[in-house]
Amino acid sequence: MHGLVLTLWIANVVLDTAGQLAFKAAAGDGRAGDGLARWRYMFARPWIWTGIACYVAEFVVWIAFLSLVPLSEGVLLGSINIVAVMVAGRILFREKLSPLRVTGILLVAAGVAIVGVGS
Repeated sequence: MHGLVLTLWIANVVLDTAGQLAFKAAAGDGRAGDGLARWRYMFARPWIWTGIACYVAEFVVWIAFLSLVPLSEGVLLGSINIVAVMVAGRILFREKLSPLRVTGILLVAAGVAIVGVGS
């Protein structure tokens, strides 16, 4: 992988992970209430807008990334986002990682490493 591709790949992972975490922070606030009140509460908080901004930026980065790599490689390399989100969820939201999930994380990471080395 040359420099621009690597930079775009890392930016994609960071933006996707940040977006997912921001949406979780917005949706997971227990003070939000239920139904329409919950949505009003979420839209009044910065987390939902942070998540939306991250996703818009990620869309642009993803298109740029895909313009430089074959689709089959890009999608496989993009799957590392799953690992990043699970690890960040564990760290920031104290979500549980069962042995089966850890095995899945390791398998996804190994697959991404194999695709990355083969590029």
